[in-house]
Amino acid sequence: MTDPSLSRRGAIALASRGCVIALAACLFPTEAWASPSEAKALLATLGPGALQPGKVTIGAPEIAENGNTVPIMIDVDSPMTDASYVKTIMMVADGNPLPGVARFELSPANGRAHVEFRIRLAQTQNITAVALMSDGTMWTATKNVKVTIGGCGG
Repeated sequence: MTDPSLSRRGAIALASRGCVIALAACLFPTEAWASPSEAKALLATLGPGALQPGKVTIGAPEIAENGNTVPIMIDVDSPMTDASYVKTIMMVADGNPLPGVARFELSPANGRAHVEFRIRLAQTQNITAVALMSDGTMWTATKNVKVTIGGCGG
């Protein structure tokens, strides 16, 4: 079925605009990977407090031979009581196309601030975990993981 409102001249003009936009995208490419500043900006959305090093432990291999499945363990040294507990654990990878890797919401019912999962890493990069506590403080840790075969097509 053809669109009666689209004339041949209109179709050629529309195709020409598409070619110009595609050419402009080729001339001004954007960075395919996130930058550390983008990862830091994503972490800033977690809360207004300043990041303090400590209380967070990241368990990850020093060298990941396959970036498709990198095992990660995050443990936060905190009691999980109604008075003091870990509200959120967030992880970013500053060299992935999308830096936000994982976000976990916790409560005192969890009993322990400990999560384990697998992530995909595109290249050698830093991974950063942040724990937001119930009192608003934020604790962080960073670890560099070397990737020999990237998991995001790299």
